[in-house]
Amino acid sequence: MKSSLKYQTVADLRRKARRRIPHFAWEYLDSGEGAERTTARNSENLQRVLLTPQFLKGQLNPDLSTELFGMRYAMPVGIAPVGLTGLIWPGADAALAKTAAHYQIPYVASTVNSADVSEVGPLAEGMGWFQLYPPNDLAVRDDLLERAHQAGFGVLVVTADVPGPARRERQSRQRISMPPKITLRHVSQAALRPAWTLGLLRSGLPRFRTLERYVDKAALRDVAGFVGANLGGTLSWDYLAQTRSRWPGPVVVKGILDPEDAARCADMGADAVIVSNHGGRQFDAAPAAVEALGPMVERVGDKIPVLFDSGISSGLDIARALALGASLVFSGRAFMYGLGALGARGAEFVAWLFQQQLTATMYQLGCKHLSELRERDPRFAACC
Repeated sequence: MKSSLKYQTVADLRRKARRRIPHFAWEYLDSGEGAERTTARNSENLQRVLLTPQFLKGQLNPDLSTELFGMRYAMPVGIAPVGLTGLIWPGADAALAKTAAHYQIPYVASTVNSADVSEVGPLAEGMGWFQLYPPNDLAVRDDLLERAHQAGFGVLVVTADVPGPARRERQSRQRISMPPKITLRHVSQAALRPAWTLGLLRSGLPRFRTLERYVDKAALRDVAGFVGANLGGTLSWDYLAQTRSRWPGPVVVKGILDPEDAARCADMGADAVIVSNHGGRQFDAAPAAVEALGPMVERVGDKIPVLFDSGISSGLDIARALALGASLVFSGRAFMYGLGALGARGAEFVAWLFQQQLTATMYQLGCKHLSELRERDPRFAACC
């Protein structure tokens, strides 16, 4: 990759993305809830995970591939769901789906994607997972599941950790609403970001295209009103069991932090859980996701795979989560920073960067296969 010398880390991409995305879109992507301590804890506690290198292993040539739900993935990392991606970078959904197909990694399309599921599903070429924000209307839910299945999405991810809207004070202070009101202030901010603005002119204003058929008017404001009134806050154990019965493939429950919740998910027929605190965007007193990972694996790891999300920004972070027992790891913001920094090719660059970093980490740890990494005994440093 030609960008490899200039951008060595996701942090480099983040700094560049901030200079290319309008301020209102940046705040939507980058902000957390409250004082954003949960967001910080995610990163800080990942840095505390220490792994002991082993040497004298001879020729290694690390193999990064892994298998889950009968699918072979080239790397143990996937693209986490992100809502209203077209606001962050025009055409983001197509770029993410194509990245998943090219690198043979999972791509989780959100219910509140900018692109319709029928458009991005085929682009993922079998790598697509569909994330469901549970609708109040069961007919809408069933139609969404059918459309996602027909579009080629093989795994369903049911989000549990959005029982209600989060405050996200940083967005409120900047008077950022969802949907964004087109004001002179926003126009002036967009004018300072010509690459983003040109992309928007080509792609059109961001919309919730998957949900437009359920609303009388397809205007963003009307669809966003539907989202606020009809999605989230509806999930119960009965709802989850019902949804499990209506999806023909694996069902994953995302946003679990309590091991007992994970055990009940397994008992209800879930095929995996994702340990996640929504990237710190929902509740500022939540534990760091990585702190919850070990206890979760201990509680249900012998029954169902435990996946991980929240705070991943490097191949080393991926290795840390795997060593703590995760079967697969997801990152959302990192791929969006890549798109913001480099445009459509940015998502592929992040996948390439993760690949290079994880390979280097495997060499240093003396691991040829991911199974060896999962056999390590990681520990938490007393401080960062």
